[in-house]
Amino acid sequence: MATTRNQPLGGNEMPRFAGPASMMRLPVQDDPHGLDACFVGVPLDIGTSNRGGARFGPRQIRAESALLRPCNLATGIAPFDAMQVADIGDVPINPYNLADSVRIIEQAYDRIVATGCIPLTLGGDHTLTLPVLRAMMRHHGPVGVIHVDAHADMNEAMFGEAIAHGTPFRRAIEEGLIEPARMIQIGLRGTGYATSDFDWARERGVRIVTAEQCWYRSLSPLMAELGPMLNDGPVYLSFDIDGIDPAFAPGTGTPEIGGLSSIQALEIIRGCAGLPLVGADLVEVAPPYDTSGNTALLAANLLFEMLCVLPQAHRGASP
Repeated sequence: MATTRNQPLGGNEMPRFAGPASMMRLPVQDDPHGLDACFVGVPLDIGTSNRGGARFGPRQIRAESALLRPCNLATGIAPFDAMQVADIGDVPINPYNLADSVRIIEQAYDRIVATGCIPLTLGGDHTLTLPVLRAMMRHHGPVGVIHVDAHADMNEAMFGEAIAHGTPFRRAIEEGLIEPARMIQIGLRGTGYATSDFDWARERGVRIVTAEQCWYRSLSPLMAELGPMLNDGPVYLSFDIDGIDPAFAPGTGTPEIGGLSSIQALEIIRGCAGLPLVGADLVEVAPPYDTSGNTALLAANLLFEMLCVLPQAHRGASP
């Protein structure tokens, strides 16, 4: 018997400014059972250090996603023909307690990953990646990571706190959640505290590609080069919207000039096709600083691109 799979509500069935406020106007369900992949929001911003507002990111990304259509014409992928996908809503974080929120997120993702569902996360600040990786560890072991960001997020502490949006990857490496030799950081730039800011990660085998190394270049060759390094085990993609230049994505808490273009962002994500991805996130969209909605629109498109590169999505590729 053929499986009936969820499809986004089409623009000719309901005007795109109306209908359900879910990601891509997909059906909503309370849990991930029976899903190959899910969109899940984490409305967290109490781990931020500059401009707040990322708690509103999931809702605004969903709103802008109403424009998206179900077929990726560039790659020939029709993910909803190959996978059962739904929006499972938001993780009910504790807005008064970051440590408790981290616990809640970890438990929520433990339940998601245990079902075999691949989570695609709408953030929320980058603190959320640490509890997600903790959940991934229990089910997949240490992962390789593709991390797109203006910042390394490898601080030892922020204001004396071990957990914040500038520390998740330091903690994840210390806890053995990441295989540093299978981690690459792309787009790092801006001012720093010392010329040695990236040394801790490099000494542990993390590959760093600064934004300056990406200027005026296609990033498709870089992504093709990464395959042998990343294919040895599960891979997680973490994409901070501030990795993109603020000319394209101004609605974020810690913008840095000289960043990646939206085209390079597409090259990075499309270059993940064929990798054993077990999850991905798109974080740090701050709608209060996104007056045109362009940042959330870009985020929504990048999340759809992430869906299209999941291993299961390629079963629905056009001949």
